[in-house]
Amino acid sequence: MILPIYAYGNAILKREGKEVTKDYPKIEQLFEDMFETCKEANGIGLAAQQVGYDLQLFIIDLSSYGESDKVYEGFKKVIMNSIVIEESEETEIMSEGCLSFPGVKADVERPIKIKVEYLNEKFETVIEELEGLGARVFLHEHEHTEGINFIDHTKGLRKRMLKKELGIIKKGGLFNSYKIKFA
Repeated sequence: MILPIYAYGNAILKREGKEVTKDYPKIEQLFEDMFETCKEANGIGLAAQQVGYDLQLFIIDLSSYGESDKVYEGFKKVIMNSIVIEESEETEIMSEGCLSFPGVKADVERPIKIKVEYLNEKFETVIEELEGLGARVFLHEHEHTEGINFIDHTKGLRKRMLKKELGIIKKGGLFNSYKIKFA
């Protein structure tokens, strides 16, 4: 089922997620719904907060990049209770967007390599190293589960310039190709 994506201004986007346990009701259905919602919105990642759940859960689907980069072939993950173990000192600044902030872009500096630990969809512990786009998307979605949004990384003039765009989103003044739930 395609879920509405919560837009900027909704309090859940600033809420830290609770740990996910095996006994969480209908958790497998939530995984499926999140992948379906992300695909419908042409996204590559989606956190539980973005669909109204305050959980330490997000999904990543970079499989569409697999045609041009074999690293992302079949790169589709359910990530629960994630921990960032290590971050490289080397960073890169790239423009990011977010399904909860339609039309908004901001340059965000992130480490290019990370080592992480999380539970997968089978509740198995996974420890892995990610780099490039995989690391960036992981960190972006992981921060959602901590109540941090990509625009929180902006400063100064860019932050002031974003206020107008964010005000439009908050008032529901955007048209999208996917279902949005406003505050």
